[in-house]
Amino acid sequence: MLHRYGTFIYRRARIVLVVSAVILIAAAVLGVGAFGKLRSGGFTDPAAESTKAQQLIDSRFGGQSNLVLLVHARTGTADSPAVARAGQALAEALAGEPNVTNVLSYWATRSPSLKSTDGVDAMVLAHIVGDDDHLTEQTKALIAKFAVDNKAVTVRAGGRAAANVEVNSQVTKSLTIAEAIAVPLTLLLLILAFGSVVSAMLPLAIGGVAIMGTFAELYALGSITDVSIFAINLTTALGLGLGIDYALLMVNRFREQLAAGDSVETAVARTVATAGRTIVFGAATVAAALAALLVFPLYFLRSFAYAGMGVVVIAAVGGLVVLPALLAVLGPRINKGRVPWSRAALGSESRMWRRLAGAVMRRPALAALPVIAVLLLATAPLRHISFGTPDQGVLPTGAASRQVADRLSIGFAGNDAAAITVVTTGPVTPDALSAYARQLSSLPGVIRVDSSTGTFAAGQAGPAIGNNAALGRPDAQQLSVVTNVPTKSAAAQDLVAAVRAVPAPDGVTRLVGGQDAELVDTRHSIGQRLPVGGLLIVVTTFVVLFLFTGSVVQPVRALLLNALSLAATLGVLTWIFQDGHLAALLGFTARPMDTAMTVLLFCIAFGLSMDYEVIVISRIKELHDHGRSTADAVSTGMARTGRIVSTAATLLAVTFFAFGTSTVSFLQMFGIGSGLAILIDATLVRGVLVPVFMRVFGAASWYSPAPLRRMHTRIALSEA
Repeated sequence: MLHRYGTFIYRRARIVLVVSAVILIAAAVLGVGAFGKLRSGGFTDPAAESTKAQQLIDSRFGGQSNLVLLVHARTGTADSPAVARAGQALAEALAGEPNVTNVLSYWATRSPSLKSTDGVDAMVLAHIVGDDDHLTEQTKALIAKFAVDNKAVTVRAGGRAAANVEVNSQVTKSLTIAEAIAVPLTLLLLILAFGSVVSAMLPLAIGGVAIMGTFAELYALGSITDVSIFAINLTTALGLGLGIDYALLMVNRFREQLAAGDSVETAVARTVATAGRTIVFGAATVAAALAALLVFPLYFLRSFAYAGMGVVVIAAVGGLVVLPALLAVLGPRINKGRVPWSRAALGSESRMWRRLAGAVMRRPALAALPVIAVLLLATAPLRHISFGTPDQGVLPTGAASRQVADRLSIGFAGNDAAAITVVTTGPVTPDALSAYARQLSSLPGVIRVDSSTGTFAAGQAGPAIGNNAALGRPDAQQLSVVTNVPTKSAAAQDLVAAVRAVPAPDGVTRLVGGQDAELVDTRHSIGQRLPVGGLLIVVTTFVVLFLFTGSVVQPVRALLLNALSLAATLGVLTWIFQDGHLAALLGFTARPMDTAMTVLLFCIAFGLSMDYEVIVISRIKELHDHGRSTADAVSTGMARTGRIVSTAATLLAVTFFAFGTSTVSFLQMFGIGSGLAILIDATLVRGVLVPVFMRVFGAASWYSPAPLRRMHTRIALSEA
């Protein structure tokens, strides 16, 4: 079927290219609008208790503090007359700003927790009204206006809103720098890898098709549902990466057919029938891995499924439609602009990969045991892995919001800005509310509880802090649980559980929110759905690889080796980013692994490794079906595909490793982890463990029960 399709493309190549160009232009025009449709949030579960609590606070109480202005006395203390006047003026001016509510300052409340223990610093808290998209611009304007110095005080901005502004700004700068490094280096490596300037342009053509087409898809999806702006970055990186994969595969096979004496028509047809089949199944495995992200409720993760699946499918279409047409038009001119010292343009076998495969299969135990031992050793840090969510801790120590957060954690008795919030709906008597607040204030780690009926500490009523009456409504009550435990620490998460375990007053619904509650809920939301996502990946991968190979052994082997290489990668990342090794070199602060980014990394790395799996096993399977022994099929298949996989992996790893220059730690983790996973898979797994497995299992590598063999014969896309 694919052979006939290849012949069809050859005979109508110019028409195909004209139609493709028209569609690409339309997609580009539509895709430009994608940037205005995408959003910057999506890190929380909309059905989580903490999210519902936040929505209730926003709608009925004017919102929870998300901006902290830390006022530092240049001389004296926060109670010095000049400092007090400056602080009061700052709070009053901030309260007069549109879209700013619930301004609370030390000078208005005299709350001890709003002043540092040394008396030099004090806080002004506020809530900036707006969704994730409008909040950024509003926060930037307020910081520019109020986070300024005068003769009496210096003012720095912190809190969630300020941290989000700085994270987004740092991510944008980091991605610009990464692209400035990766793009020129990738272009140079493309010319060296393909051996000619003309053929090196083909990955850019396929990558451009994939990127523009996916931008158009994101525009359409962004018009009807929430899509994260970060999906743009995955689209560009993965689009170029898959363009390189598919172009390497097709061009190498096309050159091989031409070198064997085929006419251009025959070479195109044979290339589509063989390499095209590999693209179909490779794209299916990558798309299946990324589809697992759809099970998570965070639209930040779902957005990567939208973008990833779209770019994979469109790149595959480009590889099966545009690329064969370009090969048909170019013919032997594919080698124009030859690099004299490169043998890549000859489409020849790689002697190095043949020798490596032969050496590994001659002494499988000697080759495999050290590799397996190293990979297992790399997984050791997973025994103490912990997970968190992004905050100002992902920023460098020089960032203003990071400095504010650090000062609040070590210089203040409590952090009002990071309080656990409790919201009750429905009428409640003052006595019942007071009893509930007393019980909450008795919990270990709680400094005080503010409620509409008063302020409570250690189970006793104390002096009121600020306007406590504003915390109550006839149909709802808000309680602020101020603690002295570090934000997002294990102790903070335990305290959230303890707060939720305290029985609410009779007849009301109780919701617990705040930063620590969001972390607990996000971890639970993702962890609860991980088994479903993992099962989806395993089942779809098994089915696709079975249809590709006709064997039930090959899918199991691929899944096991993938699990080992990915576990090793996550272990190394834990050692680096959680344990803090290389922190000084890379310029980050050790912290728990980012939950969402770890899941994203796993799915992308799994999908790409399966793509390389399909590329390697396709040639081995083809040779075996033509009568070669398993050992000969493996050594020859590795000789003909090893260079493709190693080159593609190197080029894509360069793109991801460039993220290591970022000043945001979760972006560093994602880039370094993706690049490392790709290289481990392309070298240790494809170069050593796959040949060892095939040597040990021999003919049994292709085993399948008779009923499944018959089913494979009927439904598989095969050209054998």
